[in-house]
Amino acid sequence: MFSMGKRRGVCWLGVAAAVTLAHISAVASEFYFDRDTFSFANQTVFEYHQGHASLRKGPTRRDAYKRHCFVMCRTVMQFKKFARFDPRGAPLDDASLAARIRAVIHRAAWADPLPEDQRIVFPGYKDLREMSKARRELVQLNIGHGWPSYFRISNARMIFQQNAGYQEKTHEHLNAALARGGLFIGFLTTYPRLSINHSVLVYKRKLFSPNPGDERYLVYDPNHPESPRELVWSPQTRSFSYQKDWDFIGGFVRIYQVYGKWMQ
Repeated sequence: MFSMGKRRGVCWLGVAAAVTLAHISAVASEFYFDRDTFSFANQTVFEYHQGHASLRKGPTRRDAYKRHCFVMCRTVMQFKKFARFDPRGAPLDDASLAARIRAVIHRAAWADPLPEDQRIVFPGYKDLREMSKARRELVQLNIGHGWPSYFRISNARMIFQQNAGYQEKTHEHLNAALARGGLFIGFLTTYPRLSINHSVLVYKRKLFSPNPGDERYLVYDPNHPESPRELVWSPQTRSFSYQKDWDFIGGFVRIYQVYGKWMQ
């Protein structure tokens, strides 16, 4: 039989375990591509031919939604951490919805997730994808401007931190973020080339890789709202590679974490 002191110890352990599990549950809510991402696409500034960038020719839409890849990745993370949806409620009017969107994006993206009962509620929609489809223009107008991403202080890393050792540390940070149930936003570049200058959100490590030793990850790419894309880490070359498509020739990229902490 337990003594009274031992019983109290077991009780406190149980309380501590419950609190820990509740925190983990808040942090590690699973990310679903078809639920937790935007329905619309970011449009590229350049046009691409066989993955190579060049200036667009001919007239372009001045109101095209472009230069927002950083903004869209950041907002997806913020909605995952600080918002919840209530499909049973009535949709908000434009002014009220805009105010709630801004309340979400004004929270630090690197902060801990809020408990469910403290999150900002969006009634009338089941998830971010549905709301961004139904209220696309209003969402776009209120998640922030794209041009400040060109002037981020942390962008200077692409000039001074190009070695494989830095990429190994980035890979470690990526795995650590996913292991604790978080998300990882990366700045992809091939500087000084212009084949890619982009931001993506990494949300899951794949269990299977056709090449032993390689680690493969599922990625939300704002240019491709239709399906996840794939990022690969090769321990042999100590480098990342990104999936080929119309906007990237595929292969080697350097990655720098953004929105993981203040001033990053």
